[in-house]
Amino acid sequence: MLDEESWRARERAHAERMRRWTLPYQQRRSRGEKHPVLDFLFQYYSFRPSHLQRWGPGPGVVLGGPGARKFLDRPGYREADGGVVVDESAFTDKRARTVSSILSLLEATASRRPRLSCFGLHEWAMVYRRPVAAIRHAQLPLRLGPTGTDAVVESLDIRCGHYDAFRFFTDAARPRNRLQPTRATQPELEQPGCLHANMDLYRAAYKLDPFVPAELVGDCFELAADIRELDMRASPYDLAALGYPPVAIETAHGRAEYARAQAEFTRRAAPLRARLISHCRLLLTLRK
Repeated sequence: MLDEESWRARERAHAERMRRWTLPYQQRRSRGEKHPVLDFLFQYYSFRPSHLQRWGPGPGVVLGGPGARKFLDRPGYREADGGVVVDESAFTDKRARTVSSILSLLEATASRRPRLSCFGLHEWAMVYRRPVAAIRHAQLPLRLGPTGTDAVVESLDIRCGHYDAFRFFTDAARPRNRLQPTRATQPELEQPGCLHANMDLYRAAYKLDPFVPAELVGDCFELAADIRELDMRASPYDLAALGYPPVAIETAHGRAEYARAQAEFTRRAAPLRARLISHCRLLLTLRK
């Protein structure tokens, strides 16, 4: 049971925390501006900024006070003795199948040792031998130019096991990857050192909404935002003018810097993955 003063304090804190990212994004959109690093968090991932800002307690928490009735305007809430609560009957068989799939992937990933030797080459493989006008961020210069970028891809060992990165590789780059991941093999290849696997904890969290505390979604989003910066700093693009100094993975020093940062993100992601696993297991008991 949360009295109105308590849940409103948590609501305000969560909204203020998320506005650090949602407000600038909304302002950029109103001006027709694009940000090659941060927009990804709202365009690749499908959770709306307004939903990210929105607080909810997760299941089993009764929100007290007259103000709690506003939650009844959202799907997945019902009246309860003393207030409003997440409606467990809205946890349908379809939702349970989604949670079961999320849980399987999270558990499989957590069971493996992290591999820290990919060095962010997925972004380089996405532009390999592609005309400059056709690359994703064509408005940005390539730090080493097209020829230099291609040379890096050809000189280093590509070991990307994340399907949602691999599917954006150019046709010329795909055969250079040691692994050939598919959606079907994702549970077999996903590993906890992968930047994108750790960013995707955010997707796992918001897919559980409203059956997950908003703070957990926020924690996963914050991790994804920090990882995205490294992802693009280690890319072939020159982002120095936007305040992102490069991690020059074409050098031994840069690869060591990348691996250290990757290890730190692996450490940060582990307790979030564990929390999501625990939460998924709890939710699946609702269907027993």
